[in-house]
Amino acid sequence: MMVLTSKQRKILEKQAHDLSPVVIIGQHGVTENLLKMVEDSLKAHGLIKVKFNEYKDDKREYSEDIANRTDSNLVRVIGNVAIFYRQNEDPEKRLISLK
Repeated sequence: MMVLTSKQRKILEKQAHDLSPVVIIGQHGVTENLLKMVEDSLKAHGLIKVKFNEYKDDKREYSEDIANRTDSNLVRVIGNVAIFYRQNEDPEKRLISLK
């Protein structure tokens, strides 16, 4: 997992602004299936939003746990939505620019 600067976080926040949440955390919390969905979405898109329909009081802890378990960066938690980023290992397949 790479360390993001505040400037890179701002860039990612702007790019994520118009994205819709692709994963929703409901009554079952963070399960293996949910982590698989996050993994697949990060692999396909690089930058995703995860919405909390449940566990809103614990969203920060859950978001940090998801980031650690998926080897991604937690960009920011805004309201009940968390933004995650993971850079694609192949430079030619990177969809998100940090510049």
